[in-house]
Amino acid sequence: MERKYITCDPELCTGCGICELICSATKHGVFQPELSRIRTVHIDRMKSISIACRFCEDTPCITACPREALSMDEENNVIRLEKVRCTGCGWCIEACDFGAISMDHSTKSVVICDLCERLEQPKCVAICPKDALKVSTLEIKAQSARGKAAEMLT
Repeated sequence: MERKYITCDPELCTGCGICELICSATKHGVFQPELSRIRTVHIDRMKSISIACRFCEDTPCITACPREALSMDEENNVIRLEKVRCTGCGWCIEACDFGAISMDHSTKSVVICDLCERLEQPKCVAICPKDALKVSTLEIKAQSARGKAAEMLT
């Protein structure tokens, strides 16, 4: 199964943070963006982008975890957290090139996107008012890049 992940089009993203709110509500039952598994980053006053786990093939977060609390679910290609092993050291947070892992300070464990795996579409993608969020794969991104390159050549 090809790895899927959430992408955000910065041309469409308004930085509203609704994705963060729906994520925390879905996963924790409260509207607290700091508990979200997706993060909205304001690049400048006019541009924003939301970032979630990319489920990297080399998984630096898993490699960095000294307690082996993170693992790759090979069936679904999402990263699993075994909360009882997580001490909240934050090494996985530092290892993530995308800043996609956060700390739940109330439980002293990390939170990481699982694509709302039991749903057909992640809640953040489904609720984005500007359709800035999409579920993508490396092949979809490559195809899009090829299309943009072809447009520039014509």
